[in-house]
Amino acid sequence: MKPYEKLLLENKAWAREMLENDPAFFDRLAHLQTPEFLWIGCSDSRVPANEITNTQPGEIFVHRNIANMVIHTDVNLLSVLDYAVSYLKVKHVIVCGHYGCGGIKAAMTNHDYHQILNMWLRNIKDVYRLHREELDVLTDEENKFDRLVELNVQEQVIHLAKTSIIQRAWKNEQRPQLHGWVYGLKDGIINPVFEMAAGTPIDSLYEYDDL
Repeated sequence: MKPYEKLLLENKAWAREMLENDPAFFDRLAHLQTPEFLWIGCSDSRVPANEITNTQPGEIFVHRNIANMVIHTDVNLLSVLDYAVSYLKVKHVIVCGHYGCGGIKAAMTNHDYHQILNMWLRNIKDVYRLHREELDVLTDEENKFDRLVELNVQEQVIHLAKTSIIQRAWKNEQRPQLHGWVYGLKDGIINPVFEMAAGTPIDSLYEYDDL
């Protein structure tokens, strides 16, 4: 059996099990999507949003990319954010990184990963530059690595607050709340590291005054 064929068989088994437990499950999903959460996570296969939060399909709207980045020129991310905030009316946006992130570790080196990855990782290097004073005093490389993971999550949450999408929702509807979390691969526990309530002040340079 080819590997992808096993996935198809597992899908059938899963669908059968869901129907046995709840005959109306798929009918309900087909007609309704009202998640309270948008999850912006890492593409790492070890960090699946639904499994680590023990939530069901339909409860979390998910976007994933390398190192859970919020980049102001990423139309993919921004379209997901706009749909989730403006149309699905999510109450919470979560940026979830994870300790042991390969993207963060790669950005800590000076290795050439070729053009596309270099462009992406540059955004993480910018986070390091912003927090160089704190990071450079850490002599233990593992501690420095973990701290950059946390600081990267923090900066991505701040990037969310810089968007007109979030600022408009904050002004008009006092939502969503923004959360920065880090998942531990070694223990399976999520560590909340940063939070911004609706209306939290940001640098005035990034505030829109005519929303």
